[in-house]
Amino acid sequence: MNIKNHLTRYSWQQVTDWIEAHTARDVEQALRKKKRSVRDFLTLVSPAAEPYLEQMAQLSQQITQQRFGRTIQLFAPLYVSNECQNICTYCGFSMDNRIKRKTLSKSELLLEAMALKAMGVNHVLLVAGEANKTVGIDYFLTAIDLLRPYFVNISIEVQPLSTNEYKQLYQAGVYSVLVYQETYHREVYRRYHPKGKKSNFDFRLETPDRIGEAHIHKIGLGVLLGLEDWRVDSFYNAVHIDYLQRKYWRSRYSVSFPRLRPAEGTEGPNFVMKDRHLLQLICAYRIWNPDLEISLSTREHEVFRDHVIPLGITSMSAASKTNPGGYVVDPQSLEQFEISDERSMDSIRTQIRNLGYDPVMKDWESCFAQGHI
Repeated sequence: MNIKNHLTRYSWQQVTDWIEAHTARDVEQALRKKKRSVRDFLTLVSPAAEPYLEQMAQLSQQITQQRFGRTIQLFAPLYVSNECQNICTYCGFSMDNRIKRKTLSKSELLLEAMALKAMGVNHVLLVAGEANKTVGIDYFLTAIDLLRPYFVNISIEVQPLSTNEYKQLYQAGVYSVLVYQETYHREVYRRYHPKGKKSNFDFRLETPDRIGEAHIHKIGLGVLLGLEDWRVDSFYNAVHIDYLQRKYWRSRYSVSFPRLRPAEGTEGPNFVMKDRHLLQLICAYRIWNPDLEISLSTREHEVFRDHVIPLGITSMSAASKTNPGGYVVDPQSLEQFEISDERSMDSIRTQIRNLGYDPVMKDWESCFAQGHI
């Protein structure tokens, strides 16, 4: 069964009705279980689970420490281009926004890399808009070849690629690939993506399968929180992760929680997600799936980020710039979105230590993942 058929077993309205039908008894039963299904995940994100948030947080903390210890992996994004051939109504890089477009040259890539290395960064995430003609596989392979001597871990968050292209990235040393469906609501997806290759819902939906077929070490998923009902969208995302873990069991998986932030030429969120609901979602993922890596970005405010460090998070971005060249080359270029936590890498490391956790900048050598030992 492919992912399209797998997800169409659940209608959006059906999932909405299930969420509303949950009771306190359902939540208590889910919390008592030793092993939980995606239906239990749905229970834990329901309104009925909100009064149990403190209990969920304690359980989430316990499970996370058992599986991951008291460590937080730190990484930083490196935006390589804001060129894009899509119209996305929520993104500052959208093709219809009249902004200055920039793609980093080889020398500029190295300048940005040196700035990140000066901050102690060893895990870097390459991010780009979706411009296949100018920023495609050849550009990424060149960038990875340039940056590999400076970072032990290179991940990418770019446009969906073919299986063969992901295999090339794997051979080049890419550790993980992140791709977000944005929303699993098929009927409204096109409204948010009216033009460009990204408007093809199924092509994007099948991307993690192509990543898995290429044997990428880690696959990252998530939804853009604010487009549609976060509970329903997150259930579909959990079903997707469950499907992938069963099919591509050699890969590791992570989930991220991008909440809509202000950006050039965009409107506010369609659905507002409160902080306590994001905490509930983080805990629900951890309780449902103890092995899942959970990442939190600088989209979130520093107070919230500090609060949730002990409650399920395993990795965090820090000192982020969301514009190409934002660290040293072109600090005034347009951001994809406004970050909220603007603290330095040193400040975040200090805060993590103050909370009794260890900020990890380098935890393995990439050669181990490729079998080069």
